[in-house]
Amino acid sequence: MSVKSALDRREKRAVFSLAGIFGLRLLGLFLVLPVFSVYAHGLRGAAKHPALIGIALGAYGLTQAILQIPFGKLSDHIGRKPVIAIGLLIFAIGSVVAALASSIDGLLIGRIIQGAGAVAAAIIALTADLVREERWTKAMAVIGITIGISFSISLVLSAPLAHYIGVSGIFWLTAVLALGAIAVLYLVIPSSPARFHRDAELNPAMLRTVLRDRNLLRLDFGIFALHTGLTAIFVVLPLVLVDPRHPLLSLSDQWTLYLPVMLFSFLFMVPLIAVGEAKRQLREVFLFAIGLLIVAGILMAVSHHSLIMIAIALFLFFVGFNVLEASLPSLIAKFSHAGAKGTATGVYTSSEFLGAFCGGLLGGLLYVPEARNYSVIFWVVTGIFVLWLLIALGMQRPRYLATRIFTLPVNPDGGLEQRLLTLPGVAEVAVFPDEGAIYCKVDSKTFAEDQALSFLGGQSA
Repeated sequence: MSVKSALDRREKRAVFSLAGIFGLRLLGLFLVLPVFSVYAHGLRGAAKHPALIGIALGAYGLTQAILQIPFGKLSDHIGRKPVIAIGLLIFAIGSVVAALASSIDGLLIGRIIQGAGAVAAAIIALTADLVREERWTKAMAVIGITIGISFSISLVLSAPLAHYIGVSGIFWLTAVLALGAIAVLYLVIPSSPARFHRDAELNPAMLRTVLRDRNLLRLDFGIFALHTGLTAIFVVLPLVLVDPRHPLLSLSDQWTLYLPVMLFSFLFMVPLIAVGEAKRQLREVFLFAIGLLIVAGILMAVSHHSLIMIAIALFLFFVGFNVLEASLPSLIAKFSHAGAKGTATGVYTSSEFLGAFCGGLLGGLLYVPEARNYSVIFWVVTGIFVLWLLIALGMQRPRYLATRIFTLPVNPDGGLEQRLLTLPGVAEVAVFPDEGAIYCKVDSKTFAEDQALSFLGGQSA
């Protein structure tokens, strides 16, 4: 890591603290994933309205998708920290409602409230406020790694925690973690004036450009399909493992399945991502990972009576899942136009949360407890992944370009944009006088940054 790209002490404190808040919040959402269906079936009203179990599992995604962009815009006006604190408080309230719920209706309400604490956009915007542009990629990588670790930890710890403190106890723990995150927000994270960042926040003026880009739309459908499949699978997978007709693994022992699966899937995921980025074969790795999801779905559908086959299927699924979770944001950044990455990321993230909701809805509507028709859900999910593969085949090879942001001179010369485009490695330039910034998409290997600075009076953002 070069000195230029290294995080300084203040930035490290901000980034790791914000990543921790992001991770703790997601940990609270994901901790219940492997035990939710089994727990919810015992609540009042679940037998009469079984579809509500799946809907409750994914309900947080609907309010999250609807509110994350408004929360982000609100943070531009009243400040990042107040919006994040309000969101975490709402999340904690939802967790308490879910913990106290004795009926499936109460659990559904709690999950909806949890999702309403939509602070993802505000956290990313605060990160952009506190980290200089050349360190932005490192900061987002830390947050991305934290998200992956939170998801993996949740799968491993979920069953043991449910055994010792109960699922309601997990919700109480989630509420405590959210309140602790508020303390970290104000006691540890530095303050900074809110500034608008086109690479970190949604800009309504760029929506049309983003929504008309077919490559970005393919990626939006991809994250939607990935989380639709994930949530739908976990509507029925916990029930498969504890099915009284042929029990495979008790709830308290399910960590023995998830721990090795997650460890080995990470070991196989890392070289795939490394090859994709280093050899510039990310498209091939991306398509291969979708193929793994399809194989995993087929194995679950035809062999869910076998614990060994379920383990193999989950291994393949999480290799593919982890590769795609890591590569999709990278592809969004590569395909987005100069100054539009924040908007593209906002649409992408909303698609992810909407997928979680639709996966719960799909699983809830399709699963019939009396019939125990697990295979139906697995086959439908497999069909979604096949459709995704067909759509993804049309994706172009990504441009391996980075974003450089420069300060717009006070009195810029005419033709500045055209002159920047003549520099080696510059592929795209967008000038935004309202922000006083110039966004350039460049090939880092050939970009002549010194020449660009000479044109601009030596000022980088």
